[in-house]
Amino acid sequence: MTDNTEKRGFQTEVKQLLNLLANSLYSNKEVFLRELISNASDAIDKLRFKAVQDQSVYGNDSNLHIRLSADKDKKTLTISDNGIGMTRDQICEHLGTIAKSGTAEFFKNLSGDQARDSQLIGQFGVGFYSAFIVADKVTVISRSAEAAPDQAVCWESDGTGEYTVSTVNKADRGTDVILSLKEENSEYLEDWTLRSAVTKYSDHISVPVEMLETVKPEKKDDAEENKDEKEAETAEYTEWKQINEAKALWTRSAKDITDDEYKEFYKHISHDYDDPLVWAHNHVEGAQEYTSLLYVPKHAPWDLFNREQKHGLKLYVQRVFIMDDAEQFMPGYLRFVKGVLDSNDLPLNVSREILQDSKLTSKLKSGCTKKALQMLTKMAKDENQDNYKTFWKEYGSVIKEGLVEDYENREEIFDLIRFASTHNDNSEQNVSLKDYISRMPEKQKNIYFLTAATYAAAASSPYLETFKKKGIEVLLLTERVDEWVMNQVTEYKEKKFISVTASDLELGDLEDKEEKEKQESQAKENEDFLKKVKEALGEQVTDVKVTNRLTDTPSCVIGQGNQMMTAQMRRLLEASGQKLPDEKYTLEINMDHDLVKQLAQETDESRFKDWAQLILDEAILADQGALKEPARYVKLVNSLLLHK
Repeated sequence: MTDNTEKRGFQTEVKQLLNLLANSLYSNKEVFLRELISNASDAIDKLRFKAVQDQSVYGNDSNLHIRLSADKDKKTLTISDNGIGMTRDQICEHLGTIAKSGTAEFFKNLSGDQARDSQLIGQFGVGFYSAFIVADKVTVISRSAEAAPDQAVCWESDGTGEYTVSTVNKADRGTDVILSLKEENSEYLEDWTLRSAVTKYSDHISVPVEMLETVKPEKKDDAEENKDEKEAETAEYTEWKQINEAKALWTRSAKDITDDEYKEFYKHISHDYDDPLVWAHNHVEGAQEYTSLLYVPKHAPWDLFNREQKHGLKLYVQRVFIMDDAEQFMPGYLRFVKGVLDSNDLPLNVSREILQDSKLTSKLKSGCTKKALQMLTKMAKDENQDNYKTFWKEYGSVIKEGLVEDYENREEIFDLIRFASTHNDNSEQNVSLKDYISRMPEKQKNIYFLTAATYAAAASSPYLETFKKKGIEVLLLTERVDEWVMNQVTEYKEKKFISVTASDLELGDLEDKEEKEKQESQAKENEDFLKKVKEALGEQVTDVKVTNRLTDTPSCVIGQGNQMMTAQMRRLLEASGQKLPDEKYTLEINMDHDLVKQLAQETDESRFKDWAQLILDEAILADQGALKEPARYVKLVNSLLLHK
């Protein structure tokens, strides 16, 4: 150990990750090669970008490449690149820590179930650390493009919790990753195995991947061969030969690209271990010229709802890599979309600040958004709905955000939304608005919905009773985002969205004339009774009315606006630190229910007040799922049950 050698401990999350890898989470070990080649490709892309402004970074080495070399005697496999390289600080930052938002949350979600955890960690993307799947020691020697030969850095670890870092000499710019392979992984020292893996996983990347190949000289004529046959036999030599196509996949014609090539390219740019769910390859010419290749991952990332999560497309300008995670080209509700955007119109020196204020950026974003929505619409219309069911389960909550965020594409987004409804007897969200409208009775003019904290609460809600009786389908919305969305959108295809809890609920032509007349008659006949109930409840209610909503339940509560603030919305607002005023309700009562009839016949003032309170509490409990004073309610019920 030299004087400049320093021993450090891995970040806690790295230790956890290495432990998972050591326990062979991956059955397909050869993916380590794809990850390391992808990292090398990224390093070369970054050098190319730097060279746009300063060609001197190439020095005398502008022939960019990735090289694989195996040493069977030492049992080492080396992956080398002449890309941007790393400094001492960078190598410690990149190889000693996992610099991802939500990392701790990710590890918290690991269950110990190997199959499930393997899928999760595949979404997480382990990159460099996949080397420890096949190696019991990894050595990285790297020299930054801006560093002198004697300022290279050597990083080394056996993956058990610590690593060493030291300053060394390296003649050339770039990085060598040297894997000391475990005995059982010696097949990765064989040329055929390496070539096969590169062809399978890395054929599409735009950087040449090279291996040493033995070259025999061409045969000479007989006279020359006889003259010095021995010399000819020993004239063999080795040279670096390119073993991948090295043409950027998105620049090729779609008809010439196989599904397997699209899938492997997705894994290269995303570091996902699973195939994508769907993809779309698009080339645009005319006023703008650009190519986009967009993918939807099969599984949502664990940090999909983390506001600090980086998202966006890999941006290229005229095939030159510019930046990762260019979020300016994809709206927030499509933040799960991965892919590449290659523009011929943006300047090579473009920055995030320039992109933020560029009109061209807005046009590119619009084009990419429409293409992504077309891709999803096509999947939704596919006869085989399995893919779309998977998509909706993973991303449905996020897509709904687009109804508020993207007015221009609202109708296309509406067509992608799926709902649970009273048409089904389960919580599956598989009802489209097109389905709903196709089943509407001829007299129905509006779309009815109910928001609740859970599906069970929605499906058993007393607000549905009259709708079920009349055979009117109601959409059941139970996700956190639904409250926000339904307060922002008002109609679809000229049909208004109406909450079944609206204080001024009108069924229009669906309303039964006889029922309406009955309601009006009961209200008139029981005017004094309703007034007495209101007086008994005091400031807890703003009014007491006869209802036309209920058939089997004695009462329900209605808010003061068109849509009462649900318990779920109140909890969300309170969790955000907002102090909410006590809500005042209108109590609607069902005059045909036995409990209400008993209340009407009660002559004892004290018991009348207790029964009125019980009817109100039950209505609030059915709607909100909880009471502010549950102990008082229990005491009240017990008192009424025990009274003789």
